[in-house]
Amino acid sequence: MSDFSEGKKCSRCKRTLRPDAFAENKSMRDGLQAYCRECSAEYYRQRQEARGLTVRERIPVPRGHKRCPQCGEVKPHSEWERNRTSSDGWASYCRTCRAHRNRDHYFRRKYGLSQEELQQLLEEQVGVCVICLAASAEHVDHDHRTGKVRGVLCFSCNAALGQFKDRPDAIRRAAAYVEGNVWKPTLVAPGVYRLPS
Repeated sequence: MSDFSEGKKCSRCKRTLRPDAFAENKSMRDGLQAYCRECSAEYYRQRQEARGLTVRERIPVPRGHKRCPQCGEVKPHSEWERNRTSSDGWASYCRTCRAHRNRDHYFRRKYGLSQEELQQLLEEQVGVCVICLAASAEHVDHDHRTGKVRGVLCFSCNAALGQFKDRPDAIRRAAAYVEGNVWKPTLVAPGVYRLPS
């Protein structure tokens, strides 16, 4: 690297600046980029805009804070999850936005539902469970064979359907039992029972 007692001249803006105003480039004779950092950033932004892309504006962030790209807020590190694989050691999104993103991805992956479709289902049901009509609807119910979403239920009703293994005959017998109509099977042969019609 050569001596820069009076500085280096940027080949774009033609200003003479200190060497720390230039990024490193080992392929150059002096070991520094030809453009200063400001000109390099501007050149990059112009190239991206020419391709129809936008470059996120750099926002100054105080030490111990990070900016979330989803909500755009600058938050302290206490609002972030740790991530050893990232360059700064913190997750890409704040805890709140990350929870929303994880929820969105879960419903898309498991049920093929977007947040708008889920909201529409809840509005059609007026926000209540379609079985008990009392509790708030919070759990997506689906047919385990076909994967088709049937509606949104409360935890208890969704768990009950799961316990009955989605068998309508078992659910009908349970309803008759609760209503006082006890179905007593008749033993026909060892291990073979006949149910009343």
